[in-house]
Amino acid sequence: MSVKSEDVKKFLDGNPDFAKSYFARKLKPGTVASMMGIQESKVDLDSLEHVCQVEEGAIFFDLIKDMQENVNMEKVIFKILKRIGALIHADRCSLFMYRQRNGIAELATRLFDVSTTSKLEECVIPPDSEIVFPLDVGIVGNVAHTKKPINVKDVNENSHFCSFVDELTEYTTRNILAAPVMNGKEVVAVIMAVNKTTGPHFTNEDEDLFLKYLKVGTLNLKIYHLSYLHSCETRKGQQMLLWSANKVFEELTDIERQFHKALYTVRAYLNCDRYSVGLLDMTKEKEFFDIWPVLMGEQAPYSGPVTPDGREIIFYKVIDYILHGKEEIKVIPNPPADHWALASGLPTYVAESGFICNIMNAAAEEMFTFQTEPLDDRGWTIKNVLSLPIVNKKEEIVGVATFYNRKDGKPFDEQDEQLMEALTQFLGWSALNPDTYDKMNKLENRKDIAQDMVLYHVKCRDDEIQNVLKTREIYGREPRDCEEDELWQILKKELPGPTKFEIYEFRFSDFDCTELDLVMCGIQMYYEVGVVKKFQVPQEVLVRFMYSVSKGYRRITYHNWRHGFNVGQTMFTLLTTGKLKRYYTDLEVMAMITAGFLHDIDHRGTNNLYQVKSQNPLAKLHGSSILERHHLEFGKFLLGDESLNIFQNLNRRQTEHVFHLIDIAIIATDLALYFKKRTMFQKIVDLSETYEDEKKWVDFMSLETTRKEIVMAMMMTACDLSAITKPWEVQSKVALSVAAEFWEQGDLERTVLEQQPIPMMDRNKAAELPKLQCGFIDFVCTFVYKEFSRFHPAIQPMFDGILNNRKEWKALQEAYEAKLKAAEEEAKAKQEAAAAKNGLNNMLYFVFYF
Repeated sequence: MSVKSEDVKKFLDGNPDFAKSYFARKLKPGTVASMMGIQESKVDLDSLEHVCQVEEGAIFFDLIKDMQENVNMEKVIFKILKRIGALIHADRCSLFMYRQRNGIAELATRLFDVSTTSKLEECVIPPDSEIVFPLDVGIVGNVAHTKKPINVKDVNENSHFCSFVDELTEYTTRNILAAPVMNGKEVVAVIMAVNKTTGPHFTNEDEDLFLKYLKVGTLNLKIYHLSYLHSCETRKGQQMLLWSANKVFEELTDIERQFHKALYTVRAYLNCDRYSVGLLDMTKEKEFFDIWPVLMGEQAPYSGPVTPDGREIIFYKVIDYILHGKEEIKVIPNPPADHWALASGLPTYVAESGFICNIMNAAAEEMFTFQTEPLDDRGWTIKNVLSLPIVNKKEEIVGVATFYNRKDGKPFDEQDEQLMEALTQFLGWSALNPDTYDKMNKLENRKDIAQDMVLYHVKCRDDEIQNVLKTREIYGREPRDCEEDELWQILKKELPGPTKFEIYEFRFSDFDCTELDLVMCGIQMYYEVGVVKKFQVPQEVLVRFMYSVSKGYRRITYHNWRHGFNVGQTMFTLLTTGKLKRYYTDLEVMAMITAGFLHDIDHRGTNNLYQVKSQNPLAKLHGSSILERHHLEFGKFLLGDESLNIFQNLNRRQTEHVFHLIDIAIIATDLALYFKKRTMFQKIVDLSETYEDEKKWVDFMSLETTRKEIVMAMMMTACDLSAITKPWEVQSKVALSVAAEFWEQGDLERTVLEQQPIPMMDRNKAAELPKLQCGFIDFVCTFVYKEFSRFHPAIQPMFDGILNNRKEWKALQEAYEAKLKAAEEEAKAKQEAAAAKNGLNNMLYFVFYF
């Protein structure tokens, strides 16, 4: 009969006296020395109690010695965990450090899977590989939350157990012994032992032994924690020193002046010969007309260094502060790449990585190439460098501060790094001041513009809507109190229909229409393309919107509601009669027609350049495409009102898509952008001619978002210039309206700005209008309609119209030039006759005199 280990254990547990006497006889000094790895001569014992005392004393002595000799917390705790694991027969132990990020408490692995045979390098977890436990996840998180030790004999019976670490490491956890490390009432860390190797679970004796040795580890972790807190307090003191310089923020308009004042105030603490600040361009998103060449494959995408948030690294200004000798400040706008402060590549690297770089010997540096020759006539050279990112409150790198040559000749040390880091943090915060000032300025400008809009533009009133929706007369109620079917019955009678005013024709003319007729035609177009019912546009809202748009146009000579309607009508005609609708969804068609109606709303009768010259608030608010961006914002302002928002029943994604298209369409009417998109459009037209199967071409284009946007942008240009394609009797009158508005601007330039206007805007040169029209047709217009007629033959009438009008203008030009030439010849003949007469008189005088 064989005896099992369980039987022996049971017998010894039940007969403690026998066990004590047995081990007292059998456990000899040699055995103890072999177990502990020490000389037998050092073992002096006769009983089991002496064994335990010597073993524990030796272990504690070694641990205290390690704590004294090693400042490295991980190394000391690693040894403690190895010894604890051996003593309680745990398969592995781990250390989790307590921390807070963004105000949320969590535990992160610092030492993981420490076994009796582990090496320190294998168990120290780098930051990018750490496992994080929120306090509401896992047994470890629960220990930190409750601040109490726990002995879990079977993890499957514990509701707090989380298996995601087992799944991650392909390990099976059966039982856990864990305890928190406390510093007063604060949790510092949690130490955990996993899986008893010599039994089904950890015993009470294991728990006592675990907590006993944990006290040594707690002491070490407390020392580490207190050292960390002291370091934080030291840094806070430095930051408070810098923060006291907040009085320097007297100049809010200029970030360079702010940085100068902040740095000048604390220059005594900087302890360096020179420092420079490179300011980064904060532009994150490019304009669509800059993105298109990349998307079309005409331009390689940017492949240079970028900041952590994805911005291209462009230093738009370098500020150079000289502290050695005579103090001096230099500001270098748009510095070249070979400027000495940037040529080494260090500022670019810091902006890209966000790292702090301390170069102790610039001359021997291999990664960065610093200028070795003197930088000024005093023989100053770069010896050592400390470079840090300037980070704002949004954690964006706004610049790079680089410090050169510590005054005592030594390299910058850790204390310098801490001080400079606090300084750059302060500079990052200060960057918010000019940003805020700029935002306040924009808000002021917007307020002025909004007040101007409120004074001039008024929504469609209840009495005005009765001109279209005559609900009072028919139903005795307001439109809001009527059903949609009732409103439709009124509109069926009031709307002109598609044929009365020929809204499907390229030759459409508004001469026979009242402004209210144009409002009615605009409403009719939405019904013609079938979007009112499909997108659940409230009919009262549609009427109010169109009426308000008509009122939004100022009563000026040309860029008035009639022009706005004509652009919307041409867009409608291009989509339907011109058959361009097949590339676009109904929602996109609705957005494009709406953009056409809105594209020049609240136009002032003067161009973008005049807004800049006259220092109009619009020019201060918008840097480019000034009026176009104003038209866009005003259109959105109208659509932002619930009673005018025809897109109110779209979902969020549809709404974002609509406004994206409206943005592009309206800004694309800026002729300054026209030449950027011409080549791209021409390539699309060329590509269309390579497709023999029309359906395949339509299917291809329908999925090409960028190409569709380019075509739409060119359609807006074609619509905006469409008056040049109308029948001659229409075009000639419209051209006079355009010229009259230009002359009005010329008068303003002459009287208000005291400048001489260009010939096109000088009414004193009105006779040159035919010549100017021919030049405008040749240089700008012909390309648009020639390419569209090639793209879609159905648009040929517009190209034919412009060719005919050019002939008419050319004839007028030639007639004017012939008349001018005849007048010049007549004047010349008179001069010659007068000269001949004068010569005869002189001859007679000579004869008479002599």
